Amino acid sequence: MKAALGLVLLGFTMLGCDNFIDWQVFFPQRKHEAQPADFGLACREVNVTTADGVSLHGWHLPAPGAVNLLLFCHGNAGNISHRLDNLQRLHRAGIAVFIFDYRGFGRSQGKPSEAGMYQDAEAAWLWAREQAESQGGRVVIFGRSLGGVAATYLAAGHQPAGLILESTFTNLGAMAKSLLPLPGLEGWLKGRYNNLDRAPSVGCPVLMLHGDRDRTVPYRLGQKLFEALPQPKRFITLPGAGHENTYVVGGPAYFDRLARFVNEPG
Repeated sequence: MKAALGLVLLGFTMLGCDNFIDWQVFFPQRKHEAQPADFGLACREVNVTTADGVSLHGWHLPAPGAVNLLLFCHGNAGNISHRLDNLQRLHRAGIAVFIFDYRGFGRSQGKPSEAGMYQDAEAAWLWAREQAESQGGRVVIFGRSLGGVAATYLAAGHQPAGLILESTFTNLGAMAKSLLPLPGLEGWLKGRYNNLDRAPSVGCPVLMLHGDRDRTVPYRLGQKLFEALPQPKRFITLPGAGHENTYVVGGPAYFDRLARFVNEPG
């Protein structure tokens, strides 16, 4: 999320330019910087089609002995290739992953938008659920930063085995206000990318993680979202972690927690 988001969103929301809001939220990159093989990862290339006919690209990264599958909803910038270091560490922890690119990212067709992100998440969920069930497992949904919006959307409408939210927020209005505290800004935008209203409908165990030095998504917004989620739930503070380095600062203990939750949510 960019530092000038609040000012830009305020001006263009007042003009009714919703498409411009999406343009300021998503920062996709088409080019892949690396491939799974560069990180020693076995990979299955996956293409799924959304309800509105958009073809999405993703990677299925199995792990030895893993039955459950982690559906990885990434953040607002780059593409899946920028998560390969993280994916390698998840694999070492014994976690199987399906990660996909939203429309307009990487090799996925289309143009990114909030509505499109939800359709993309639905298509990815259907594929992940079928894959997990074929091997006697279930899906745990993971969302980092903006990906937490897609993940919460899915968990509120389906029955995953669990939900992991990391470095995510309540809604776009609260994010914009944190960047530019102008009167009325939060009220204008609180309905967009809205985790807070969906949180009470989540019906699975939840694990939340947030760095206490996050300068992009304020720690307090993670705490507020956590309060709105039903039990069973657990909030883990990552001391010294910012927004981009949670899994690095968290170290082995971070991946141990995720592996335990994915294998036995709750």
